[in-house]
Amino acid sequence: MKKFIGLFLLILITGCANKMKPTDFKDQKPRLVIENYLSGNVKAWGVLQNRSGKVTRQFKADLNGKWDGSKLILDEVFNWKDGERQTRQWKINKIDEHNYEGTASDVVGTAKGYSYGPAFKFEYVLLVPVKGKNIKITFDDWIFMQDERIAINRATMTKFGIKVAELTVMFVKD
Repeated sequence: MKKFIGLFLLILITGCANKMKPTDFKDQKPRLVIENYLSGNVKAWGVLQNRSGKVTRQFKADLNGKWDGSKLILDEVFNWKDGERQTRQWKINKIDEHNYEGTASDVVGTAKGYSYGPAFKFEYVLLVPVKGKNIKITFDDWIFMQDERIAINRATMTKFGIKVAELTVMFVKD
């Protein structure tokens, strides 16, 4: 029991460490305006790693976004190396200069987005199919703009506050 309590306290302490915040990037360049970057065609390549860092899956994706002045409709098509094909359509509303809200059919509730400088943070719960069931996985998703064409995405996936996987994606705008 003491070991369990010690492990719980260690997880609690490390989970409460000084985490990166979107405002940490407010004065940096280039500025990532997500509705501009994701409008039109964007190609992506990514790897999924389990909690120990082993690459478990890889994919290539095509993204196509349309901005209407207040909402970004983003269609995503993922072609996984193992042959699986997934699609998702995001509807992302711009609330103000720094805040966004998004929905998709496999997102539980509303995603919250924050944009400062070259960084965009997206927080949401995704229904992930595992062995014929959908499980709720929390995504802490960060996109970092490198230049006008290249962005890098890093997402940490957790269940009950414990990291279960990480996703790394490179985006290239056509």
